[in-house]
Amino acid sequence: MPSRSGRCCKFSLFFKELFYGFVTEYETPKIVSIHTYAMTTLLRIMQIVLLLYSIFYLFLNEKGYQKQDSSIISSVTLKVKGIGYSYTPKNESFAFDGSDYIVPPSENNAIFIMTNFIQTDQVRSKCGESPTVSEAICIKHSDCQNKPYNPNINGRWTGRCIMRSNVNQFNEVNTTKNQTTGLCELQGWCPVENDRAEATFINEVVNFTIFIKNFIEFPAFHVKHKNMVENLKPCIFHPVEEKDCPIFRLDYILREAEKNDSERELMLHLGGVIRVKIDWNCDLDRSIKLCKPIYSFARLDTKFHEESFSVGFNFRFASNWKYSKRYLRALTKAYGLRLIICVSGKAGKFDFITLTLNIGSIIGIFGMATFFCDIILLNLTKKSSVYRDFVYQRVNIDASRSNSVSQRIQNRDENVGALFENPLTNPEKFSLPIWTSETFVSFADDKYTTSTYDFITPPDSSKIQPSLGLTNILK
Repeated sequence: MPSRSGRCCKFSLFFKELFYGFVTEYETPKIVSIHTYAMTTLLRIMQIVLLLYSIFYLFLNEKGYQKQDSSIISSVTLKVKGIGYSYTPKNESFAFDGSDYIVPPSENNAIFIMTNFIQTDQVRSKCGESPTVSEAICIKHSDCQNKPYNPNINGRWTGRCIMRSNVNQFNEVNTTKNQTTGLCELQGWCPVENDRAEATFINEVVNFTIFIKNFIEFPAFHVKHKNMVENLKPCIFHPVEEKDCPIFRLDYILREAEKNDSERELMLHLGGVIRVKIDWNCDLDRSIKLCKPIYSFARLDTKFHEESFSVGFNFRFASNWKYSKRYLRALTKAYGLRLIICVSGKAGKFDFITLTLNIGSIIGIFGMATFFCDIILLNLTKKSSVYRDFVYQRVNIDASRSNSVSQRIQNRDENVGALFENPLTNPEKFSLPIWTSETFVSFADDKYTTSTYDFITPPDSSKIQPSLGLTNILK
């Protein structure tokens, strides 16, 4: 077995040769020129297609010569104007302005417009539970005691059972009378809200206008911009005539978000959620004034005919006050449209480094054409075996060692004729390899040749000795 020092010497020699070859040897791919109209035509077509794709899509459409910044910083403020009105059962009318139907007054990138509501005037006292709570129906006081927790109750139960007829118009307890069934008494806000009552609809809500102010910044280029043109005049957005106007009519937003008439009507009565998207695409190689946003609208909540539970959008809010040592409030269940503003965008500016990288990528894409053509040429054509012999060079190490004389002549580019000029060479023991070539296959007008060599023995070598010489290279 080889010693450890011998193995170390082999590894050391290997790494030395590897390093020496790394710093001294230059490699270049082998280039084979093949004359074939079919493959050449296919290659040129693929290169033209890739060139057109690179120019029109990567450079012109995607602006491959620009540095892109999509980290947009945005701020949105909203303002709604319009007067609505509603009628009461007593044929009275009430007017509503922005302070009434905008709840809450300010949100981040969103706004709620109340279109329909149910209002209940309440006072802190004791009253009967809502009939919609099945556990509240009772016959005796014990039915209202030791009950498990129910999230649907509207107050703290006192443990008493009161008859339904013993409640006046304010849901307050009157004198006791014998009745078959009653309701459990609670302590809280009375009377209890009846959300099944007829709601009050705000008319003319579709004619309200929404002013959307959007301020943006692209931090990579230190560029700030806004969606309002200079010298802005009173206007209403129109997709053709007034597409730069940031004031929208609510009816237009609703129609863009929902195309179905019945669904739009239900959204006004039961509420809905609408996304308002502002998309920026700025070319900073031109004037920043030419950068204009694109507005789009979409409905986010589920359509009413697809959902039967918790449809629309609603919430409750209350206005509280104190009068004559009594706490009162107006509880409002509000239905309406919630608009959520989403801002996205990108900006591009010419950058030499980006252009250089994309040009390098395109050059790499061109290599795909050659790659696919090589696959077809070397594997799918009739002459594929012949092409492979020319493209791939096979080296037989054992044969090269046995023919050391030939190998030395080839490596050092020595003249074969120099072998016979050296008098120290023994002609009886010397054989000279002579390279010859012959045609071994032919396709149509193309001829393919291969090279071989034969050894010339001393009797034959004397025929060429006068014109050849021998050097000391074989010593």
